[in-house]
Order: sequence, then structure tokens, then C-alpha cells
Amino acid sequence: MSIDMHVHTEESDGALSVYEVLNLASERGIQALSLTDHETTHGIALARNYKDLFKLKVIPGVELVTAYQGREVHLLGYFDDSCLTHPQLQDRLKELRLQRTALAYDMVKRLQQEGLSLKWSEVEEVANPEGTVSKGHIMHALHNHYTKPEEVPWPLISSFFQPGGAAYLPFLGHDFTEAVDLIYACGGIPVLAHPGLLKDPKLVYQLLSQRPIGLEVYYGYWENRETLITEFEALGREKAILITGGSDFHGSFSRVTLGQIDVPLQCLENLEKGIKSAI
Repeated sequence: MSIDMHVHTEESDGALSVYEVLNLASERGIQALSLTDHETTHGIALARNYKDLFKLKVIPGVELVTAYQGREVHLLGYFDDSCLTHPQLQDRLKELRLQRTALAYDMVKRLQQEGLSLKWSEVEEVANPEGTVSKGHIMHALHNHYTKPEEVPWPLISSFFQPGGAAYLPFLGHDFTEAVDLIYACGGIPVLAHPGLLKDPKLVYQLLSQRPIGLEVYYGYWENRETLITEFEALGREKAILITGGSDFHGSFSRVTLGQIDVPLQCLENLEKGIKSAI
């Protein structure tokens, strides 16, 4: 059984619509996936419209950008369908979308101060008006704005968004422990996303010690993938309540494609049991 538990759509910063993602998953023989858009579950509601068309299981999910000790940490939340109407969850997600969009606006202002002619309206054109506007949308807008490679040095553009860069503004408005508690309060299971991207094993260990959470182990790291998966598999079995995995697919520009990561079926079974216990 092929599964993918970390997938994005155009409801946040993915390039494909919910229909396109489900159709692609069906074509590739994926039998279960989780839509985990940033700070929104709207894609899950849309997916329910196609439940008779595509014979695959869709697990409700969300990805939250959180802060821990001054660092940005991504947290996945997995639920049952009740999350779509849970007032506490939906009210908080709306607040977070507004806050992250305001931060993206400040990023564009900083780019303009660096001499780039990008307008905020150009970013809005490539973003979902009901979703979070993020760094990914700004990069997409820059790609559209500068159509000729010689017009702008892309390595320099990329550096603007790295720590210490002119447009680097990490979102620190959502405390990690508060986010974990929010997911539990709304009947979900929190899972630390792509721990290898934190590049700090000690930090991962600390986060797993803060609250009982899961760990995303099977992930499409573009460097040292097998080594990282092996290391986090061992850590997850020791410290996490369960382990998961997925492609973190965003569209054709993703380094890892939909369903490419081999995720054991037991991950899905354990997650579904966990969700039932959390409700």
C-alpha cells in the first residue's frame, strides 16, 4: 500500500489544486495521503467533494510554523473530520494566516529596500487569497517578475531568505508548546516535521522531550537521506509516540515528487489509532 502523509496544495503554498493532487495520487497508485497545508484545513473540505471520484483515503492534516527558543520549528497536526468545524482550531488558524501574511508583506518591503522592484500585488497574484502568504509565494512571484536569468542573480535572491539575509524574518508568533497543546485540545496528534532540516539533533531530542509527540522520520531529504532516516527512525522509536513520513510535495518544482518516499503502512495504522484515542 502506497501512502504519503505530508502533501501541500494551492490552498497554502503548493502549486496544484486539491483536485490535481488527488488525481495525481490516483494515477500513481497512492491509496492514502494526508493534505497538510499551512495553517488551513480548507483543502480537506474540498477533497471531500471528490471522495466518490478518487478511491483513496484522505487523512485531515495541517502544518504549523511554530517557535522554540528563537528558532522556527514546523509541526504537523493530524485529525479526523471534526477538525473542519472545530471552533478553537479554526479561529486560531485564521489568526495565524493573517499574522504570517503580514510577515510576508514585511519581507517584500525589505526586498524593495535591497533594490528589487517586486510589488506586493505580484505576490498576491500567485497566492490563495484565503490562505497564508509565505516565502514560497514571494519566490514564485520573483520568478515570474524576472523572466530572464541575467536580470537577477538567483543565488543572491535565495540568500536574502536565509538566516542573516535581508528578507529573513522567521515567524516566531506561535509557541511550539502552545501549538502542541492546541492540536491535542482539538482532538489531533502533533508530529514534529522534517527534523533533519533543523540540523540540530540535540534540539530534536529537546522537542521530543517537551511533550508527547510524533516524529516525521521518512522524508525526502536531498542530502544524506538514508543516513538521516536511519538516525531518526531509531530516535523516533525511542522518544516519539509514533512515527510518520511523506514527500512534503508542493508541485512540479518539488525536489521530491508525490508518493516517492517509502512510508511503512504501520505508520498510517498507528496514526489512525492515535487519532481515535485522542478524540
